Amino acid sequence: MKISAVSEDSVLITLADAISDTLPRRIARLCHRIEASSGDWLVDLVPSYTTLLVIYDPVRIDFRRVEAHLKSSLRKASETGADSASGDLSGQITHDIPVYYSPETGPDLEWIARNNSLSVDDVINYHSGGTYTVYAIGFAPGFGFMGQVDPTIAVPRKDTPRSRVPAGSVGIANRQTAVYPKASPGGWQLIGRSPVSLFDPVNLSLLNVGDLVRFHPITRQRFIELGGEL
Repeated sequence: MKISAVSEDSVLITLADAISDTLPRRIARLCHRIEASSGDWLVDLVPSYTTLLVIYDPVRIDFRRVEAHLKSSLRKASETGADSASGDLSGQITHDIPVYYSPETGPDLEWIARNNSLSVDDVINYHSGGTYTVYAIGFAPGFGFMGQVDPTIAVPRKDTPRSRVPAGSVGIANRQTAVYPKASPGGWQLIGRSPVSLFDPVNLSLLNVGDLVRFHPITRQRFIELGGEL
């Protein structure tokens, strides 16, 4: 692990050099530990794939004291095993997200099947058969970067992003998958759409770093009944 100053009010904790399925949960546990042990100097925590950005109030505390506090938190986590590389999955949240997989809602579904020498049903089965870890939240509020997609259905981002991707669209980019919380531009390969709301101003993001996600196929009729829009 490495702690380094990023600016006059932020510190970056680097926990690893490469992504792993257990690291997001490890970072999530560290977030909870820091939140519980810090005073009013803590402004925000921004977890990512292998790092945690700690933003603090420089009027209330300086870098050296923040560094000492974080080193203590990391040491205690290591001593108790709560921050072990294996990750403690107790209490881990799993989201079950319905998806209407179809060319109607997933304009790249048939292309992925052809490109990867699969049937459309194969693509759906591979995607809905996995359990995904939320690695990071970014790009847009509530947009969770999840992995890892089975290599059999992995495809690169589009060369030219779409100017508008409908809310709820489920996409694949390389070995990651995601759901667009709101309509926005985007370059992921779209395979379906979910009626589930992933972000609202009151409850904020449905997904958090370290959560698990499973997708399950639903019919067109069920998609509409659950509030999905075509």
